[in-house]
Amino acid sequence: MLLIVLAYLGGVLTIVSPCILPVLPFVFSRAGESFTKSGLPLLAGMALTFALVAALAAVGGGWVVAANEYGRWLALALVALFALTLLWPGLAERLARPLVAAGSRLSASAQGGDTGGARPGASLLLGVATGLLWAPCAGPILGLILTGAALQGANTTSSLLLLAYAAGAATSMAAALLLGGKVFAALKRALGAGEWLRRGLGAAMLAGVAAIALGLDTGVLARLSTASTGGLEQALVDRLGARRGADAAAMQGGPAMMLQASASAGPAMMAAGAGAAPLPDEGPAPALDGATQWLISAPLTAQQLRGKVVLVDFWTYSCINCLRTLPYVKAWAEKYRDQGLVVVGVHAPEFAFERKPSNVEKAVKDLGITYPVALDNQYAIWRAFGNQYWPAHYFIDAKGHIRHHHFGEGDYAESERVIQQLLREAGAPQMAQGLIDVQARGVQQAADMADVRSPETYLGYERAEHFASTPAAVHDRATAYATPARLGLNAWGLTGRWTVGPESATLDGASGRIAYRFHARDLHLVLGPGPDGKPVRFKVLIDGQAPGDAHGTDVAADGSGTVTEQRLYQLVRQPGDIAERSFSIEFLDSGVSAYAFTFG
Repeated sequence: MLLIVLAYLGGVLTIVSPCILPVLPFVFSRAGESFTKSGLPLLAGMALTFALVAALAAVGGGWVVAANEYGRWLALALVALFALTLLWPGLAERLARPLVAAGSRLSASAQGGDTGGARPGASLLLGVATGLLWAPCAGPILGLILTGAALQGANTTSSLLLLAYAAGAATSMAAALLLGGKVFAALKRALGAGEWLRRGLGAAMLAGVAAIALGLDTGVLARLSTASTGGLEQALVDRLGARRGADAAAMQGGPAMMLQASASAGPAMMAAGAGAAPLPDEGPAPALDGATQWLISAPLTAQQLRGKVVLVDFWTYSCINCLRTLPYVKAWAEKYRDQGLVVVGVHAPEFAFERKPSNVEKAVKDLGITYPVALDNQYAIWRAFGNQYWPAHYFIDAKGHIRHHHFGEGDYAESERVIQQLLREAGAPQMAQGLIDVQARGVQQAADMADVRSPETYLGYERAEHFASTPAAVHDRATAYATPARLGLNAWGLTGRWTVGPESATLDGASGRIAYRFHARDLHLVLGPGPDGKPVRFKVLIDGQAPGDAHGTDVAADGSGTVTEQRLYQLVRQPGDIAERSFSIEFLDSGVSAYAFTFG
């Protein structure tokens, strides 16, 4: 219920977002009409169409996005027709014969009709067209909803959240429409300028069509910081508690970690032994069916695992939180293997390259993983567990019931005590005592979260925030970008010719640069070479200088390095006191793809 309220309030805030400006002329074109018969159908059509398109885009893949692009152009044509009939009512009579009747009806509807009555059907049609054009700013609330829908698949909860967001936006625009109607009527009475007002609305609608067709609705308008709702939405999320109980690593672990708000690590555990608090029974564990492939082991069934204590670890190999958790999971698997513990890694990919079995197989080998790994490319196991997080640990007893869970990094001692208690319940002989002492190195070293002031930042347009380059990001088309000389904290930019896709930015020119202003000990960037796999050379600078002893494990002291495969690269590790720094990476060869920054 809390998320539904958040979604609704997030939608209400849309009215003060710059991306709504091109839509307002279409809404105000119904000012002066009956709200019940004209304004309400318009808003209903707009809200329902947006919710439907957003839901399909979240669960239906790229073909829906492409279909919506065609729908946007059809919608632009329809709205332009409405605008022209407002400007020149006689135009409908001069259209081709098949369109004469339809154009006349639209013109009459747009003007209230000859009888003075509004036409709900035409208003609903205009609302449907406007809904296709509506591109709300992807703030924290809408991003949370769409991420959950994409990961969980089509379900009632996702649909209700999207409808709540759309209803909130429709509510705020309804208020604007009612106010606009009063202003419209007052002007008509004072000036007798009904004809000019009608034509002005038509001109405003045509201007809106032009803005959307030229991409200004997601370009120039999206860069207007004075009306940005991101901060308002984030404050709303924080105030109403959607992030309560979040692990300190919630800023890092991929889109599912955005939903860490409701995560709970289970009850606090007492020291292992006779006095340990009883663990709750969270119900039967789902079977590990649906994996597209298994590594290291043949597929494991529930029957084969019965009588064993099982730790299911949801992870993905470019997730920094997963990598920092991995040393503990590996140590548990080794220490308790002979006592009856079975660790199963469920690899649920975040990026497209993580779906490739050979990439995962190499990562498993490089990371020294020796326990079974199920490739969950279709999220079948993910959905069966109702999981929403990377990493996520589910502790299953010998009877096949989930007895404990933990999301994110940390609480390793508590998790190990859970393992010991479940093994003791299962009658394991000669229980290994004490707790493991992990001294991780490199990228797997524990984060210094006390000094992290920078959030995970995606470079693909589906989830990108704080992009500071000029022009604004152009979707799926090679474009020359320039980065400002000075960046604010957590702002980033591209320099050179890049193609910004849904999940990454790809360098099209012979060279290019990415800059980021950050505050953290570690800076990582998920990178991959071009389609031909040819290595890409790069040079890292910190505050304009070679990193020296602040270089990461994938960078030399002089800042040089090479992208050889698709994975997470550690580029900066600051020694000593942590300060706000300016980072830049210059690529000396074309073809590189950059996916996401993470920090620690």
